[in-house]
Amino acid sequence: MKQLKDFLSILTELNKTRITFVVTLTTLAGYVLANKHIDSNVILPMLGIFVLACGSAALNHYQDRDKDALMERTQNRPLPSGRISERNVLLISAIEILAGTWIIYIGSNLEAAILGFMAFIWYNGIYTPLKRVTAFAVIPGSVIGAIPPAVGWVAGGGALLDIRLIVLTVFFFISQVPHFWLLMLKYGKEYEVAGFPSITSVMTPVQIKRAIFIWTVATAIIGALIVLSGLVITTFFKIMVFAAAVWLIALFSRLLRKAYFDFNPFRYFMSINYFVLVLIIAMIVDPLM
Repeated sequence: MKQLKDFLSILTELNKTRITFVVTLTTLAGYVLANKHIDSNVILPMLGIFVLACGSAALNHYQDRDKDALMERTQNRPLPSGRISERNVLLISAIEILAGTWIIYIGSNLEAAILGFMAFIWYNGIYTPLKRVTAFAVIPGSVIGAIPPAVGWVAGGGALLDIRLIVLTVFFFISQVPHFWLLMLKYGKEYEVAGFPSITSVMTPVQIKRAIFIWTVATAIIGALIVLSGLVITTFFKIMVFAAAVWLIALFSRLLRKAYFDFNPFRYFMSINYFVLVLIIAMIVDPLM
């Protein structure tokens, strides 16, 4: 029993289940927006994205194992700590990636399965190697966040070139950048020690805060455009989204202050998460009302 419990604990960590769960919610949002209701047909696409994202996360652990061993924040992960072998991680990731892609295919269509597999290719084949080369890898890497809602949209019967889907995917793309750079303000020095190019090594804290503010304002504006595009139609959720956008801009405007204030990167990091969560809730619930 203890061995099973330990294995499940390792698997949960390898699969980054808290992150992959949020990815699954964005898939649900895309499905509901396209289909206008929730039915049993969403189960397999959601499950497929979850399993595929888990496999991609596990492979990322393998790819970053050498760097993880050098950072205090990550040195206790399953591979650097020796709790699981490299061979087993590769086996787990391969099974999950193939199974996830297959589940998306049988649960929706080939188009959705290709999109899901593209997310894996982009994350593990492009972004992960690129972040060893440039401190700005997160910008092209953020494309990954735009793909799961597109999978849900296509699985729900939506057209891939629909302008509303473009607005939706742009929102999830843009929101990833300030989200990651706030983490860099907190952990950037660890990344530098591990040999990763970090935004903290090429920009001053003031410059990073200004860049974060610009990307956050863009996130809030695109969030408002989701309402204006017709994806959110009820008055309650329109007001909620607009209010959240104004709140986010007002909060992050503090980053432009030249005078010192008690800046906590994690607080701002969570604020973006809350804003994105508000949008996800609105996009899932609004079409059902």
